[in-house]
Amino acid sequence: MSRSHRLFQVMQLLRQGGGPHTAAKLAQDLGISARSVHRDIATLREMGAIIDGEAGYGFTLIEDNALPPMGFRDTELEALVLGLREVQQIGDPELADAAAEALRKLQARLPNRQAHRLRHAVLSAYRFQRPQPPGIALADLRRATWDEVEVRLDYCDAKGAVTQRQVKPLGLVYFDRSTVLIAWCGLRDDVRVFRVDRIAGFEATDVSFRPHRVPMLRDALAQMRADRAACAPQTDVEPDAPEG
Repeated sequence: MSRSHRLFQVMQLLRQGGGPHTAAKLAQDLGISARSVHRDIATLREMGAIIDGEAGYGFTLIEDNALPPMGFRDTELEALVLGLREVQQIGDPELADAAAEALRKLQARLPNRQAHRLRHAVLSAYRFQRPQPPGIALADLRRATWDEVEVRLDYCDAKGAVTQRQVKPLGLVYFDRSTVLIAWCGLRDDVRVFRVDRIAGFEATDVSFRPHRVPMLRDALAQMRADRAACAPQTDVEPDAPEG
């Protein structure tokens, strides 16, 4: 096995997650010595990979985007193309432009054969009915969600009634007919779903709820699945948490 191929194999094992990966286990999987694993980890770090861990503990890949592309399987490439083209169909303008730019960057960094395969991919995505366009800047709402700060909403429900809410934004979900914000609503003291096309006004606050977004979203999704299972069968694709 060549050194470059071995480095590729080490990266592939680290990318699989489930770490930390011990040097002994990596050595066993690759059929090399633990000392060689430590040398390869040091080389990968010099190349730009951010790998957490040390001898006796194990290694976890944190980030490897500074490395040159190590290649995709053809099916992985098709999946990326399909996903990015779907984002171009359902995303807000900024997100759709980002997906198009990601496709261009991906094509520029692929070997010639795979660049051709991407350019003439057999898979595509098209929505005859796109989600209703939002009246707010979704980029700002995404940023507030990542920043884990509460936001104030002017929300218009299905009957046209407008209420003011202060919510903890947990995540955005793109459905066939609408895009929704899953959030913890201070007014209802519970998880609620807000259609983004019904949000008439939006303002980020300086009230942080970090670092609780991830576990709160996980619990909210679990509760939605449990509610759906309890009420099955259902035909509606929208989440079961009450709207607004």
